[in-house]
Formats: sequence, structure tokens, C-alpha cells
Amino acid sequence: MANHSITGKVVLIAGGGKNLGGLIARDLARHGARAVAIHYNSASSRADAEATVAAIQAAGAQAVAFQADLTSAGAVEKLFKDTVAAVGRPDIAINTVGKVLKKPLVEISEAEYDEMAAVNAKSAFFFLKEAGRHVNDNGKVCTLVTSLLGAFTPFYAAYEGTKAPVEHFTRAASKEFGERGISVTAVGPGPMDTPFFYPAEGADAVAYHRTAAALSAFSRTGLTDIEDVVPFIRFLVSEGWWITGQTILINGGYTTK
Repeated sequence: MANHSITGKVVLIAGGGKNLGGLIARDLARHGARAVAIHYNSASSRADAEATVAAIQAAGAQAVAFQADLTSAGAVEKLFKDTVAAVGRPDIAINTVGKVLKKPLVEISEAEYDEMAAVNAKSAFFFLKEAGRHVNDNGKVCTLVTSLLGAFTPFYAAYEGTKAPVEHFTRAASKEFGERGISVTAVGPGPMDTPFFYPAEGADAVAYHRTAAALSAFSRTGLTDIEDVVPFIRFLVSEGWWITGQTILINGGYTTK
């Protein structure tokens, strides 16, 4: 029987410098990970990434951080190779990278579409590819998507449309990697109370989202709190290994599929 505990494991988190990714990194370090490698996108996130590294180290785990734009296959490959060189082959690989665009479909430019596809779909595809090449047998792979995959709504065509392929990537990867004991999942949180959410939304939309979930009245903000998402991801990359090939929406009853 494989060991599905987090204790002693090596973790790689894309987008792990801050917000949900940073909280996952800190949480897995507190739950016994031996080493956590985090990725951050740009120099503007460096300070947050360094704070996350310090928190991981304070929890007793080894920590490293790498800056990269993961919209090229080569950059994703380098991230995995750098992680292996620094802390060893990962047992757990989590991709939280994403970009939101809220805009009428008829107003979306080709350049905007290409950027959304590169960040949300292309980077996820090559993250799964490199995870399949580098993650240890009996490992765990998880990608963040969005609860809008269960929605019937305007203005998010480029966002939910470029996250949707990750469901298919996840199913295929789960079948291909399953013979090595690797589970592959996707997690779709509802609108989260992070700086990632607010720039795309007006005041009216924020007010709607704060009341849209069945359990909104019991949430601190009415939105999905990242603290409520982390335990599910921890479960999926440990004892929840038998769940694979699935997209799980964690949103307090915001949408369903």
C-alpha cells in the first residue's frame, strides 16, 4: 500500500507565492511536507513569494522560489527541472495559475483571447505534461479551475472557455498516469475573496456574488474564503488519492454540474 501522507513529501506549487497558492504552500508545510517549491509570475510578486518561503521554512520545511512566465512549454519544463535540482522530484504538483477576463464576447480582441488561452489552458496542459514526466509514482496532481464551469452566464466566455479544457486534460492525464498510481484532479472554487477577484468585477457584481451561494450567509464575506478551499486540496493530494479524473466545485452552493 502506497504512503499517501504529506509527511516527508516534496511539493511544487505554480502560483504558490500568494493568495490561495501561498496558503496551500504554508498549509502543506505545516502538515509535514519535507520541501515546498513555489513559483511566482513576476517581480511584482517577489516580496509575497519571499514571505511565503519564510513561512514554509518557519514550519520546518525546505523552501525555494522560482520566477517564470509559464505560458511557454519551455518555461514549465524548466520549472520542474529546477525543482528537481533544488529539492528533488515532486510527489505533489499543484497548479493555481489563472487569469480572469470579464468582457462581452463581441468585444474580446484576438490578443486578449490568445493571452487567456495561454495562461489558463496552455500553461495547464504543459504543467500536466511535465508533472507526468517528473512527479514520483503514487504522486498527486491538482489544477485550479473555476466554478463558472458549472454556470450559465454572460461575460466570462474567455475565462471559463479557456479553463474548460483543463477538465479534459485532467481526465486524460488521470488515465495515462494512473498505472503509476498518480491521481489527477481539478478544483473549481467559487468567487474567492482575494485580490484576483475584485479587479474584474463592478460593485453590483460583487454584491451579487456575495449572496449567490447557498451558504453565503455563513461565509465571512459571502464569497468563497480561501481558508475553506485549502483543506479540500490537502485531502485530494493525500488521503483522497482515490478521487481522480474529477473536477470538484468547492463553492458553498454557488454552481453545480
